[in-house]
Amino acid sequence: MIKTAMIGLGWWGRHMVNSVKGSDKLEIVRMAARRPDRHRDFSAETGIPLLDNYQKVLEDLEVDAVILCTPHSQHEDQLHAAIAHDKQIFCEKPLSLTKESAERMVEAALDAGLILGVGHERRFESTMEEISRIVASGEMGTQMHVEANFSHDIFASVDADNWRGSTEEAPAAGMTGMGVHLTDLFISMLGPVEAVAAQTAKRVLDLPTGDVVTVQFKFQSGSTGFIGAISSTPYYGRFTVFGDQIWVEARDDSHPQHGGKTHLITCRKDGVQHSQSFPAKDPVRANLEEWADAVTNGTPYRFQDEQRIGNVAVLEAIAKSVQSGAWETV
Repeated sequence: MIKTAMIGLGWWGRHMVNSVKGSDKLEIVRMAARRPDRHRDFSAETGIPLLDNYQKVLEDLEVDAVILCTPHSQHEDQLHAAIAHDKQIFCEKPLSLTKESAERMVEAALDAGLILGVGHERRFESTMEEISRIVASGEMGTQMHVEANFSHDIFASVDADNWRGSTEEAPAAGMTGMGVHLTDLFISMLGPVEAVAAQTAKRVLDLPTGDVVTVQFKFQSGSTGFIGAISSTPYYGRFTVFGDQIWVEARDDSHPQHGGKTHLITCRKDGVQHSQSFPAKDPVRANLEEWADAVTNGTPYRFQDEQRIGNVAVLEAIAKSVQSGAWETV
């Protein structure tokens, strides 16, 4: 059992606390936030002590690990501070905002002998696990193309000055909040990305970076890809991989945060489509518990260092492409 502290108690930090309630692999024993007065009610509701700064958490001998659910630009400094206090680290996505920063973080964790957890829980969804199996099996033949959309209206209530919509923390509209989950899946299935071309639009939300982002991808393998992410629309989730022998698609009933069934559709050369549904699953808990097992028992954790770094490099290239209006090399 790993005793952990949740750092950051916005809507997602609170969701993570609730997701692991009752786990026999990790327990949240402390919480900390930039504005603790806003979270006294949640501390009372959960019975978890609330500390008023990160340093107090690091100095707490009862805390084995920290879960960083904080603004992206703070992750690197917070990771180094945790390492200095011999704490294990689980970091929300994106790990950082530049490739160089991500490289420093991964190297520091590796040198310290730590298992660096990362909040790409969509790898743990039942449909995504099955698509990954199909892609790895070679059944698809030649990998041709991948396309995905992860859109919702959760950010519709976010204030215009919220860090999640700022140019510093979210330089390409919904990429940091939604799109990086998809690029993580892309990289895990189809390998490294070679170049990207991206654009954003500002339609209805008063966020500096806009509320729509679309991206085209060229993979080193020769495959192509596309992502769309909208920050103000009813939930829509779709993920499709095309091969010359088969295509396979995941569809969601609702945002993974809210549970609901997920559906897998496959189609082979005979044109017959096959569908199957999977019951609701909590991928956030699944990710955290696999990380906790890796820390405690040395069992495999499915994220590779080159993937951790590569996904941040893709995000950085997307932000550059939004500004340049051109293809950018990853």
